[in-house]
Amino acid sequence: MNKLLNINYIILKVNKIIIFGASGFIGKNIFLSFKKKFKNTKIIGTYFKNKPYIKGIRFIKCDLRNKRSVDKILKKADIIIQAAAITSGAKEIINKPNIHVSQNAIMNSIVTQSAFENYVKHVILFSCTLMYKSSQKALREIDFNANEEMYPNYFGGGWMKVFVEKLGEFYSRLNRNKYTLIRHSNIYGPHDKFDLEKSHVFGASINKVVNSNNNMLTVWGKGLEGRDLLYVDDLVRFIELAIKNQKKQFGLYNVGYGKLITINNLVKRIIRIYGKKIDVYNDLSKKSLKNSVFLNCNKAYKELRWKKKISLNQGIKKTLKWYLQNNK
Repeated sequence: MNKLLNINYIILKVNKIIIFGASGFIGKNIFLSFKKKFKNTKIIGTYFKNKPYIKGIRFIKCDLRNKRSVDKILKKADIIIQAAAITSGAKEIINKPNIHVSQNAIMNSIVTQSAFENYVKHVILFSCTLMYKSSQKALREIDFNANEEMYPNYFGGGWMKVFVEKLGEFYSRLNRNKYTLIRHSNIYGPHDKFDLEKSHVFGASINKVVNSNNNMLTVWGKGLEGRDLLYVDDLVRFIELAIKNQKKQFGLYNVGYGKLITINNLVKRIIRIYGKKIDVYNDLSKKSLKNSVFLNCNKAYKELRWKKKISLNQGIKKTLKWYLQNNK
């Protein structure tokens, strides 16, 4: 077997992987998967406010705004997966557009500087799709045009993510660290946020369907906006393949399902799979995020051999099962 094509071999030759934000949705899924798969590598997960509890596993508290704290953890680290972020759902993006801009920019600036100074081999950072304009075609990485105005509600968050991408590109050009930047679509699955204030559309929809008391469910606006929804296990597998297969010093990749589903149709599909009779009502007085974006992920397949595996129906079933087991 060609050892360079065996991810277990690659990981076993790595002594220490740091997962920042292991208490959050994406970070926790990465941490649990890596802990299970890669027994001979030291996998360290960090948290800031909400300490996760998993029997037999110790997490380290780290404030990514404090460089001394970051430097201490990154000593002798081989790989960083930077999943820590201040996140928000549609309601907070509309009402508090500044909430996740400054602090996320500060955290990623400190992490990338510390990674450079501590000679970390590979840094994986998360971007998103906020910088893309609405489109009826699957968007490629090169379809972002920095000279075009972003959707107003996404202006701050979108440019913050572009800043993070350019941080990674800058440090990669110094030829000390390899960088992977992930423009992922809407991620969903176990350990997500499901409260109505802070969750994204998928988590909020699961909550509304399961907890509907009067067989009536309200969708903000017309519900015609489309979303590209990717199950979290497919995102975790992308990270594994980036570690395994990325040859370039810098790689920027779209990672998504590659198809649109409107919010109305998503809610109706969750209702059908859950098996409950619920009528859907559109509240036109409520503001909604009116853009629709889905991703062309051919570059991820061509360079890393990644493609999605979990269908939307499978993902809904898996998420409903987890939610019902953990929210009794």
